[in-house]
Amino acid sequence: MFATGSPRLVARTRAAGAGLVAAGGEDEHRHMEPTIFEAVGGYDALLRLAHAWHERCLADPVASHPFGHPGQHPDHLARLAAYWAEALGGPAGYTAAMGDHSHVLRLHAGNGEHHELDERAIACFDAALDDADLPDDARLRTSLSDYFRWGTALMATHPETPDDVPAALPLPHWSWDGPVSG
Repeated sequence: MFATGSPRLVARTRAAGAGLVAAGGEDEHRHMEPTIFEAVGGYDALLRLAHAWHERCLADPVASHPFGHPGQHPDHLARLAAYWAEALGGPAGYTAAMGDHSHVLRLHAGNGEHHELDERAIACFDAALDDADLPDDARLRTSLSDYFRWGTALMATHPETPDDVPAALPLPHWSWDGPVSG
């Protein structure tokens, strides 16, 4: 149903998560609560979500604006899914191969304030949760929606210029309890 991005990028991201085990080893991992990344269904589920969200945004007269200009990376959706995967407790595929949080903030900086656009993008994301065939788990969907709203606010922190974004920011993480500090 959805395209998957470049085969090399998808394979690298899946391989990075293949050996993901909690610090205490495999036995301890079995008794731990799954990460949001695991609960959603891993990278493939997040890639479906990225595609579903993108389709919803393209169909929205306000949310489509950022996607209507040239310069989108050809693997934008696969990269977005890798970013979400890492932020939600999955493998560090985004920061290992694609960039840090400063890079992502610079991509979104310098566009002024756009509250209506942000709200429409959030509404598209919430609707895309159904389109992407994700688990029917209210806690998971609420956490994903809360993460996306939080992440959207982070992307809007430098409305004037990309030059305001500090260098080498770590990618922020989100857990069942919200933002992970430190």
